[in-house]
Amino acid sequence: MANLPYVTAPGNVTKALNGIAKAATPDRISQDFVKEILKIPSGSGNQMAAYLKKVGMAGADGTPTAIYRKFRNPATRGEAAAAMLKHGYAELYRRNEYVHELSEAKLKGLIIEVTGQEHDSSTVTYTASCIKNIKSFADFSASETSEEAVQMNDLESQNGQPAASYQVQLPPSNNQGIGLNLGYTINLNLPATSDIAVFNAIFKSLKENLLSDSNE
Repeated sequence: MANLPYVTAPGNVTKALNGIAKAATPDRISQDFVKEILKIPSGSGNQMAAYLKKVGMAGADGTPTAIYRKFRNPATRGEAAAAMLKHGYAELYRRNEYVHELSEAKLKGLIIEVTGQEHDSSTVTYTASCIKNIKSFADFSASETSEEAVQMNDLESQNGQPAASYQVQLPPSNNQGIGLNLGYTINLNLPATSDIAVFNAIFKSLKENLLSDSNE
């Protein structure tokens, strides 16, 4: 059974996200930052610091992620909030890709299915409320790009070296009577940078050199 992220005071999710939108980006999303800057004190502040990591706003060491930076940009805030839901509640999205469209009753039912909690469990209510509060910021109309996939993998990075794995399908050669499709996995160790141009260049090179149908 899956453990889904939640806090016991779900209203603090909205408070934290509003605070993040206004405050300068810190070096680390620490408990002190949550308590002093986001104004969520005591045990609730400790919970929120951990929760922000679980929904993709901070890496394991507390470093703000690309999702965090996109959330601070009003133009991409909705997209970033959608990415938070899909990251933090990936197990729900594996069961139903339209989690954000579910009614409260159906959402709670899915949470019960995934977590194995009792139907009247407070954990189910807390989890559903946290999802609802993030969803109030979210915009799912934008399609995910390859650069955003890189940014999501940045959340799983270790020692500042994000590792991303992509399944690549090579096109059949035009020189053969029968096309031979070869599939293999490419593991990329991406540089620890927030410059999207770097990621664009990497994927452009992959597309031109590995994904093109060449007769050369």
